[in-house]
Amino acid sequence: MDVRSLMRRSAQFHSEITAVIDGETRLSFGQAWERGLRMANALLEAGLEPGDRVGVLEDNTFESVDFFCGTAAANLVRVPLYPRNSREAHRHMLSHTGCRALVVSASHADAVAGIDAEVPSLEQIIVRDDSYESWLAGFSAEDPDPIVNEDDWFIIRHTGGTTGPSKGVGYTHKTWLDAGRDWFYAFPPVQKGDVCQHVGPISHGSGYLFTPMWLSGGTNLLVGAFDPPAVVETMAKEQVAYGFLVPTMLNALAREPGARDHDWSGHLKCLQIGGAPIADDTALLAREVFGNVLYQGYGQTEAVPITMMGPDEWFSEVDGSNPLRSAGRPLPFGDLAIVDPDTGDELAIGVEGEIAIRCDGQMSGFWDNPEATSERMRDGWVLSGDIGVLDANGYLYVLDRKDDMIISGGFNIWPAELENVLTDHPDVIEAAVFGVPSERWGESPHAVCTVTASATVTGDELIALCADRLGSYKKPATVELTTEPLPKSPVGKLARKVLREPHWAGHDRRVAGN
Repeated sequence: MDVRSLMRRSAQFHSEITAVIDGETRLSFGQAWERGLRMANALLEAGLEPGDRVGVLEDNTFESVDFFCGTAAANLVRVPLYPRNSREAHRHMLSHTGCRALVVSASHADAVAGIDAEVPSLEQIIVRDDSYESWLAGFSAEDPDPIVNEDDWFIIRHTGGTTGPSKGVGYTHKTWLDAGRDWFYAFPPVQKGDVCQHVGPISHGSGYLFTPMWLSGGTNLLVGAFDPPAVVETMAKEQVAYGFLVPTMLNALAREPGARDHDWSGHLKCLQIGGAPIADDTALLAREVFGNVLYQGYGQTEAVPITMMGPDEWFSEVDGSNPLRSAGRPLPFGDLAIVDPDTGDELAIGVEGEIAIRCDGQMSGFWDNPEATSERMRDGWVLSGDIGVLDANGYLYVLDRKDDMIISGGFNIWPAELENVLTDHPDVIEAAVFGVPSERWGESPHAVCTVTASATVTGDELIALCADRLGSYKKPATVELTTEPLPKSPVGKLARKVLREPHWAGHDRRVAGN
């Protein structure tokens, strides 16, 4: 099976149903697919051929669906760029994937103006400006109907690039469909017309939900910017059933006063949480506000998903386990192991090590990067770079990124563990913990906490809270309080690196990595 054929089938059988919502704009499946066919013919008439890579730099808008459908219809390979990235990052992603064309929205055109002179393979830049609609209408809506094989490349997504240039992860049509199938394996079934709200960019995690919703006759609702009051209002107005949220987004929505004014039980089925460890109090608060609709999953661009659990399991009591703190159990069609980061040997239940993954939605290797592939793949397993532990019931506990580990006086300290305790305090909205230089210990944990405007808690009190809950050696050495939101990555994850870098200025060695 291939994405193109299944999308075309769904457009045929659901032609009059709403496929896309963007503000006041609504497109039926028939309209959205026709626009995609026009985009496909525009790209093919520009000289592109099936299998060519095409970059795209845009926000969540109905025009972005033109490109999603168009590349599928023409059997071209999508290479999403990320709006908040630097020009250097755009250049790298376009260059190493050999993109021949770039489609960019007018709002981001300045960021890549003239970049075709810097990328040898790039032949043209198509800007979605005020003339876009008339330009698109000038191309045929006839189906180009290229031959598509399930092993043809469908999309190349990129890793975060926190330890060097980002790496390309290619999905074939089959692996993209397999990943989408496994995402929805544990979810309530999608009914025709159900609405999925994308508050994060579909170029990232939320994009995994786009194809399954389309194939099921669901509606993809696109949100251009994350504004909690507006998101809550739209969730109620459009009777949203599904959504993907990183923990910081869920935290903001659950704390939005208007969220308590609505009865979500009539339409909200699933808020899927992923992308970063979630604090206990965030999960509990969100459950209180939105109901029994939270689903916890774990995976990464290189291999996704591998675990998933619904609310009945997440908030249950299990002898010998703590589901609330876990990332769930492995899905039936994947495999998970904890291995020694140095030797690769599988470790016993209850022993901390690196999480290794095997699943149908995993990469076969990094795009044109055999050296990085050899570092991250071993005997068919993807080494996640995350540190975790499995318990006797099969629950996975993700402790942190391997490179974020703090080594203080010989002790391993995982930032997420401290962040969970800090955000349990009612005055603390969010927290980031990272290592800073220490003459005595090499490095020590430092915490930055966003607190409420009426907060009375002190840094010393938070240090004492951590010492009481986790032990003295794990407590932060220092705590910084602020009422400003903490910096986030383009997809809403805590950007520890941004906070950490100033503390290491002038040092030629980072004890805890990058």
